[in-house]
Amino acid sequence: MFPLNLPNALTLLRILAVPVVVVALLGETPNGDALAAAVFALAALTDGLDGYFARSRGSITTFGKLMDPAADKLLIIGALVSLVSLDRLAAWVAMVIIAREIAVTILRTIAAERGIVIAASWLGKLKTVLQIAAVIALIAANPAPAWVDVLVYVALAVTVISGADYFFGLRRRIEEQQKERAGARSPTAS
Repeated sequence: MFPLNLPNALTLLRILAVPVVVVALLGETPNGDALAAAVFALAALTDGLDGYFARSRGSITTFGKLMDPAADKLLIIGALVSLVSLDRLAAWVAMVIIAREIAVTILRTIAAERGIVIAASWLGKLKTVLQIAAVIALIAANPAPAWVDVLVYVALAVTVISGADYFFGLRRRIEEQQKERAGARSPTAS
């Protein structure tokens, strides 16, 4: 069992919000778009709050480290797939975003196995904000006006750029780690 502290409870609520968003969008729920937008926005808000509470209260747990990013990805992917199903988002746009999220998750796993932690960059944070704004706009504005399309493509561009930034940052850290290990093994001349 995992410790049920406030940050972990917020993460669990975010996971539980995913089917609510999907059903509100795809089901014949009265005012489904408004409900989906509100639940998605509240769930996205918990993403920032759980990290803040975990750090400020010293409540960082293994469960939180694993499930917080998983909850974020489930929320975004659930919404994107639903929006594609409703023909509000091009499937290729959703696939690029989903592929980036999966690739970065795999890279984080590789990095963790090597003992490398790469903190979230400002680009990654901007990517998250833009993705959330784009999803809320796509849910709330149907049919989508031109500004929503612009927001979606800006979010897509930042998603790709932040993925490349993460990849090259990880590659640089791995190369540095290899040089450090090689330096530690080689005899020094006196």
